[in-house]
Amino acid sequence: MRRDANISDYLRPLRENPYQAYLSNALQVADILDWVLKQLGRCEVWQTSFSISEEFIRRLYFIEKSGLVTKFNLVLDHKATNKTLKLWAFITQVIDTTYLADNHSKVLLIRSEQGETVSIITSQNLTRGNRCESAVVTTDAQIFNTLFAQIDDLIKNHSVPLNDLFAQRLDNS
Repeated sequence: MRRDANISDYLRPLRENPYQAYLSNALQVADILDWVLKQLGRCEVWQTSFSISEEFIRRLYFIEKSGLVTKFNLVLDHKATNKTLKLWAFITQVIDTTYLADNHSKVLLIRSEQGETVSIITSQNLTRGNRCESAVVTTDAQIFNTLFAQIDDLIKNHSVPLNDLFAQRLDNS
């Protein structure tokens, strides 16, 4: 988030507004994740993106240190593999499971231990930029369930789990 920005200038608390959207260069995906976790408490997270940057992983590291992320599942695009591999050591310290698939979506799904759900569909990759990005934020359970089923299918049937591949590679060495 830009230092002069306040998230409340763009989004209202989830319980006050189940459907929200913004277009701004002031907010980052990590800002929204942090904002949701502070409202819902401990949550499991599913994130899809084309690519990821060291800056986002570093921000996620500090978010996870808060103890609010119980598990983080990440799907990145095959075409970003070189960048992903350069960040692999750091990714494995922060993200529980990482998958590669033919993926250009940017979806963030969050489910609390109490079953509350939030879906965020955004234009932003997991990178830092100073460009305008847009997002829709909703607590609609039907939207979460639809996206969750599709991401679950992407993970189970159309992706390569990097964690398993690296473990096999190490075992065969």
